[in-house]
Amino acid sequence: MMYILLIIGFILLIKGADFFVDGSSNIATLLRISPLVIGLTIVAFGTGSPEATVSIIAALEGSPDVTLGNVVGSNILNMSIVIGITAVISPLTVRSSTIRKEIPFTFLASVALLVLISDRTLQYVSENMLTRSDGIILLLFFAIFMYYVIEAARNNRDPSIEDHSPKKEAGTWRRNILITVSGLAAIIVGGFLVVESSTEIAYTFGMSETLVGLTIVALGSSLPELITSITAAVKKQSEIAIGNIVGSSIFNILFVLGAASIITPLPVNNKLFFDVTVMLIFTVLLFRFSRTYSIVGRYEGLTLTAAYVIYLVYIIYRN
Repeated sequence: MMYILLIIGFILLIKGADFFVDGSSNIATLLRISPLVIGLTIVAFGTGSPEATVSIIAALEGSPDVTLGNVVGSNILNMSIVIGITAVISPLTVRSSTIRKEIPFTFLASVALLVLISDRTLQYVSENMLTRSDGIILLLFFAIFMYYVIEAARNNRDPSIEDHSPKKEAGTWRRNILITVSGLAAIIVGGFLVVESSTEIAYTFGMSETLVGLTIVALGSSLPELITSITAAVKKQSEIAIGNIVGSSIFNILFVLGAASIITPLPVNNKLFFDVTVMLIFTVLLFRFSRTYSIVGRYEGLTLTAAYVIYLVYIIYRN
């Protein structure tokens, strides 16, 4: 039954991503704003819903290693496998504003997480912990990011797009909202089925909670980002693909971990510091690749993918 649910989850993810990219890109046109802004918000938060659901449930059930491992593992996957495979299929054009603002903000969020979990080093206490006050700090950072996105949406309206007639526009709005919501629902349900079934399968092989969070759960909950980004790239919507990855990474750290740690403080496994460092390295690599030619090409995609395979081999050996 677990394997059947896994297959059903994959099908829902694939079809849901297809609908979601079509609907959200059309909404961007109707709103006369940049597809990048849609990627940073609607698409990113939608595809980040599985991470939020799984991490908060894991925190409530007393599995902090799964919560933290899921977020860190998902971000590592986003910056390596998701961007890598997407770039191999179709090179990703990166806007200058993304290189100057959104990617550095992702790096800032990662550094903030590293500082907040370093209690033993910075405060000389007996245990590293992501506390409720740390969660409030992360949510405040998230509020700043949302303010920036809202301002970007206001300043990126395209006045050259002609207005539709009210009757025609109303019908277009209803159709695209229905397509987007249907795709999002399929992504969330599919992601949930994949995560639940893959976690059950992984536990039968005796994997630790940290490894399950960093690999199986992270891969399952990152499938929406992967499939949505690939679909967007194939449809020549590079801005949605990049915005989805960067926005999801920010959403995972600032909102998901912020909300989860407010619900219940999260003890931090010492092994996780290496993984957070790897997450920072992948963010720097993305910035470096994007800054060179304002494009993440096939060579860079292969490099990111190979680097993740090396990391994966190491953490399996570490387990």
